[in-house]
Amino acid sequence: MGFFDGIMGNASEVNVNEVEKEFSKVLSANEKIEKAYKLIRDLFIFTNKRLILVDKQGVTGKKVEIHSIPYKNITHFSIETAGNFDLDAELKIWVSGSSAPLQKQFNKSLNIYEVQSVLADYVL
Repeated sequence: MGFFDGIMGNASEVNVNEVEKEFSKVLSANEKIEKAYKLIRDLFIFTNKRLILVDKQGVTGKKVEIHSIPYKNITHFSIETAGNFDLDAELKIWVSGSSAPLQKQFNKSLNIYEVQSVLADYVL
């Protein structure tokens, strides 16, 4: 994925082996990364046990927030596709115990249905 794609918000699937090396300290003993998507500097990591949202912050991206969501705690989720005048697609994930959803926006060039399908495979 090029720099221009990152600025435009295009998300792309990333190599699972590279992500596994970078986040090996976060994974449990029997946990494996199965799919990962990158959006600028942020990551959506689907493991066999949970969804991990990685938010790299600051100018250098050295400050990182890692949000771990066990699939069993996802109560529901929705997608909103990009329209003619709205250029962004949106994914919302509701987690038990929280009334406000986690929200992520994607450029309409991303197949939001693919990300939704992967999430559905793990949650349903």
